[in-house]
Amino acid sequence: MSGPAGVGELLERRDEGGVATLTLNRPAQYNALSLALLDRLEAAVASLAREPAVRVVVLAGAGKAFCAGHDLKEIHDSADPRIASDVFERAGRLMLALTRLPQPVIARVHGAAYAAGCQLVAQCDLAVTVPHARFATSGVSYGIFCSTPGVPLARNVSRKQAMEMLLTGEPIDAAAALARGLVNRVVPETDLDAEIQRLAQAIIAKSPAVVAAGKKVFYGQVDQGLDEAYRLATAAMIDCVGSADGQEGIAAFVEKREPKWKSAIRDS
Repeated sequence: MSGPAGVGELLERRDEGGVATLTLNRPAQYNALSLALLDRLEAAVASLAREPAVRVVVLAGAGKAFCAGHDLKEIHDSADPRIASDVFERAGRLMLALTRLPQPVIARVHGAAYAAGCQLVAQCDLAVTVPHARFATSGVSYGIFCSTPGVPLARNVSRKQAMEMLLTGEPIDAAAALARGLVNRVVPETDLDAEIQRLAQAIIAKSPAVVAAGKKVFYGQVDQGLDEAYRLATAAMIDCVGSADGQEGIAAFVEKREPKWKSAIRDS
């Protein structure tokens, strides 16, 4: 594996033919986004932005899952309430950095993409997946409404489809993700890498300057207000994690039990 400083055992990088593949490497934790992993991802993306030889970036996951979301155990085990703030603020910066990266980013989804994992899929420019993959904004089941995953999700699928995923937390299959516009292709697992390579080569054949400029203009016009959306959504998630039900939901997740909700509806 090769790559810049900041890429290590939690995040692997492989470069081949102008394609840089970043692989989330916490398979035992289903590639949950810990602070350390977020830090390495931020560093890797910042480095890639300065590497013109890299024409396409692929984001992948090791093990059975693409990404199960944020590391709720890390948040639960920390006695410092600032950890949750740091997690969501770093994640927001990462998502914006992926959009601002001059190179197109392809999500390689071979398994579950839940919560912030689904957010990563939605934030990538393209996504290719396999039939058995599942996608969900599951935080609501643990007392945390997936406000930040909802930002790119609502920019990929219709509002009612986004709200159904956000309100229920129920997973959708790859066919539904394709029909709703969350992914570009569903292919057999044996064809996954070949299809991603085909897309990458189609991009590499084009002018790098045109592709970079086109990506910038596309998001500049389609995602007006993205910074403010992430600011509001990040603040909402930090507030949610600090609430009684947020704490109870995370505890129930870590302790592998059903949550016992404590709060009534709060005034807005």
